[in-house]
Order: sequence, then structure tokens, then C-alpha cells
Amino acid sequence: MTRAITATGLRKSFGDKVVLDGIDLDVEQGTTFSLLGPNGAGKTTVVRILSTLIGADGGAVRVAGHDLAREPAAVRAAIGVTGQFSAVDNLLTGEENLLLMADLQHLGRAAGQRRATELLQLFDLTESAGKMASTYSGGMRRRLDLAMTLVGDPRIIFLDEPTTGLDPRSRRTMWQTIRRLVAGGVTIFLTTQYLDEADELADRIAVLDHGKVVAVGTAAELKRGIPGGHISLQFTDTARLDAAARVLGAVTRDDDALTLQVPSDGSVLALRTLLDRLDRASVEIHGLSVHTPDLDDVFFALTAQKENVR
Repeated sequence: MTRAITATGLRKSFGDKVVLDGIDLDVEQGTTFSLLGPNGAGKTTVVRILSTLIGADGGAVRVAGHDLAREPAAVRAAIGVTGQFSAVDNLLTGEENLLLMADLQHLGRAAGQRRATELLQLFDLTESAGKMASTYSGGMRRRLDLAMTLVGDPRIIFLDEPTTGLDPRSRRTMWQTIRRLVAGGVTIFLTTQYLDEADELADRIAVLDHGKVVAVGTAAELKRGIPGGHISLQFTDTARLDAAARVLGAVTRDDDALTLQVPSDGSVLALRTLLDRLDRASVEIHGLSVHTPDLDDVFFALTAQKENVR
């Protein structure tokens, strides 16, 4: 089996509101798959369906090789879920939270203690193991929450907005943890509105808008599909600016800044070709910069609810 998750024609409505309108998903094992979309696009609903928390109205889904509708118990045994809101019990210590999860997984006392100790070390929580979870920082709580998800050694982990509210250092620590899990063969299904997070972590990205998948691909593929890339050339005087404009043709010029913007996909070949044309015409440039679309541009171009992006 090379597919961790497949969904075809997935549908879900709440009353008259269609939340998922026949979406298809294909997630390879041992990768990070990110689902992007504005608030209300249906991201959390997808996670809730794939993790067996709610039923779908239509479509076919397989998770970890099991039919979601016919084998929900087998699916639950293969997955872990870390939601937007922490499942940590503030009245217990970090270690006690992990031991509670081990009991729920029926690991037995000795095996549960070993697993708790392993996870406390893995998530750098050993020194805080005996402290009440209520005293943990936001980053520590998220790490503990993810550690609790891993007690049952799931093959697929659903992370729904895992770094919301964390400071930059804690976010980076969480990213390192996610990369380590994927390197160990775990599949991560990540929903996020932080576009830099998807850019950093995701092997493939799907963009969800108004209940439909409007684009899917790697971050690089999605960026290449968005117009607006260009090479900016800077010159020392108007004479060189004019000469370059004559050589290059369709460009955008800024006479005050002595710059030209040349449409380009930002590839090495495009840059080399441009410089060769200027060199043959003996036009000297003072400096250049390459501008390519980022995931913000992708998001804005593909979704209608632009005001909801962070």
C-alpha cells in the first residue's frame, strides 16, 4: 500500500449548507499533505470525517487501507488526531496525561510507562514530566498534546491548526517534530491557515474553497501556476535603461527608480537567457532580483475569501 488516504467524491452538508461538494484527495504514505483554505472552507470538516468523528453524506474513502464507512474501528486504530484545541488535562502532570492515554490504549502498566518515558524524551518534556500541565507554556502544551496522540503509535496523524497561538520559536520546534515524524514513516495530514507552515512542511498541498478542491500540487507547482513572476533589473542611468528596454521589448519600467520589470517564471534558464540578450547588446546592469509568486499569491488567486487569510 502506497496510499495513506484516498477520497473520491466526498460530500457533506449541514442542513441546507453544502460544506464539501464532491472533493477528491490522494495522500501518499510517509509524506506531509497540507489542506489550505479560508475560514469556513471545510478543512476541519474533512479532518472530522477522515478521523471517523462524523459521517460523510457521499463519496468513497479509504484510510490506512481500510474502508472508512465499513471499517471505522480499524481506521481509528491506525490514526491519531491533534485538534485545534488541546486535549491535555490541566489537573494532571505531563507524565500522568501520557499514562492516561496509555491506559486508554490498553498498553498495560509497564508498556505504558515505557512509552510515556520515550515520548517525554522525544518531545523534550522530561524535566517537566512531574509538573501540572496547567503550568506548561503554549508550546509545551502543544508538544504534550502531540505526544499523547503518538502513544498508540499511529501510522497517520491528523494535525488541525497545530501551531495556532504559538510564538515563532515554539512553531519552529513543532515543525522540527513534524519533520522527524515523517522521516520515521508517519503520514501527516495538516490543515493550516499559516501559508509559510504549508510551504515549509508539505510535500503536496490542496487548496479548498467553498467546499471544492480548486488546486493541488507541490508548493513549487502551485506557485508556477500563478502569474506575476518577474525579474527586476536596475540600471545606473537612463541611457542604459532605455537601451535595455529596446532589447527586451515588453517590460514595465520605472524611470525614477531606473528599473525594468521583465515577466519571467524565475527559472535559471529564463535568467540566463535574459542576461545573454543584454550581454550581446552590450547593456550593463547595476543589479537584479528575481521575484516569484509565493503561497500567499496562490491563496489570493485561488480563493474568494481573501480577507480571512492570516
